[in-house]
Amino acid sequence: MPSPTSSLKRALRTDLTSSLVVFLVALPLCVGVAVASGVPAELGLITGIVGGLVTGLLPGSSLQVSGPAAGMTVLVLTAVREHGLSVLGVIVLAAGIIQLTLGALRLGRWFRAISLAVVHGMLAGIGLVLIAGQLYALADRKAPGSGTANVAGLPGLGADILRSGPALTALGVGAGTILLMVVWKRLPDRAQLLPGPLVAVGTATAVTAAFDLPIARVQVSGLVEAIQPPAVGDFGRLADIGVLATVVAFTLIASAESLFSAAAVDRLHHGPRTDYDKELMAQGAGNTVCGLLGALPMTAVIVRSAANVQAGARTKMSRVLHGVWLLLFAAMLPGALSVIPTAALAGVLVHAGWKLLPVGELGPLWREHRGEAVVLVVTAGSILATNMFEGVLIGILLAVAKTAWETSHVHIDVTDQGGGTVRVRITGNATFLRLPRILDALERLPHGRGVELDLSGLRHLDHACMSALQGWADQHNAQHTDAVRLIRTG
Repeated sequence: MPSPTSSLKRALRTDLTSSLVVFLVALPLCVGVAVASGVPAELGLITGIVGGLVTGLLPGSSLQVSGPAAGMTVLVLTAVREHGLSVLGVIVLAAGIIQLTLGALRLGRWFRAISLAVVHGMLAGIGLVLIAGQLYALADRKAPGSGTANVAGLPGLGADILRSGPALTALGVGAGTILLMVVWKRLPDRAQLLPGPLVAVGTATAVTAAFDLPIARVQVSGLVEAIQPPAVGDFGRLADIGVLATVVAFTLIASAESLFSAAAVDRLHHGPRTDYDKELMAQGAGNTVCGLLGALPMTAVIVRSAANVQAGARTKMSRVLHGVWLLLFAAMLPGALSVIPTAALAGVLVHAGWKLLPVGELGPLWREHRGEAVVLVVTAGSILATNMFEGVLIGILLAVAKTAWETSHVHIDVTDQGGGTVRVRITGNATFLRLPRILDALERLPHGRGVELDLSGLRHLDHACMSALQGWADQHNAQHTDAVRLIRTG
């Protein structure tokens, strides 16, 4: 049996190598998410650093890795456009404090009650908006703005690219980045030691530098200069209903994405399970720090978390060290960011957006659970047509309506009791949703017969349904000599 000392050394060794793998995966994604969010690239690195050094040290999920997520890109971009970069820190700080409060109140587990179809629809909607926006960045062009405007502008973008040599060059670099990531996944396992996004961005950067291609590069301002703590006056914007709605959206989406990611990560390893309340508080602490620094919001990220588990990580040390490597890179090699072509980062995010689309799962879901598929598609389409918050709200309302409809089943039995009496027995859940069917059945009863209306088999009878049944009985008794007798208990 190995000694505790040797087991500890082996765990530290695997955590060290795992942290390097996660760092290499996180680096291009941190920068790419920041650029796509319309903020300085360094802010993405700051969020990744906080995700490692703050959230990584806290209890909750031992192997889950946090940082800026592609799933929040659309929401952050909208918030920055509508409220300004200076208010971003206030929004993230407020969301972090709410997460801390929800975790302290032990409400973290309730985020698991969100319909899975809504979550998948949310991710699909994010993927669609992300792809539609980053297709412009692939060609060094600025996206029009909203999801629908971006989609509507794609034909014009295509025509513009064909007329511009630099745009075609940028598109070639971005498309090559995507192609290399797709091909890299098909190579032998030994090649997977280097993450595909890092290889693709590194190759695109080398080609761009070697041939001095006339395409846009990442703009760098320096790590310290990028930090923009909220000013005292910025906190007054929390009285703005639009800012408050954004805070709620940040809180709900970041929390749901983190906790669903935790559930997925728990299925990848056999170590300690996630404490959802503590994990929510860890995410809240991280977002509070990110807000104070004026950085991007953070969530737990399944891509980095899966890479961490697959690399053999055993303790939280791997995710903490990945934050250390990000910090050293940002502090010692900030100029390295300025040679990265933005088209390559756009390619990384288009690839990430595509992976958010449930292309393979939608067909089987439609065949087996058609209602769930409808919720997924409507949620995704609503996010594309409106915005993240309203789209998710529409999806949740549709999921609730679907569940209410499916659970309000009633069964109606009509039997002749003899002696001029008909017995109507209603079982199941009688709600207003099934009221038309119940009343239709009662109105088809033969005239001139007494009616025994047996409600004793109902598991639930809502107020609207009870009132309608009592009203029907009163009307029937007033118009006919045969009486209606209600039976409410067995």
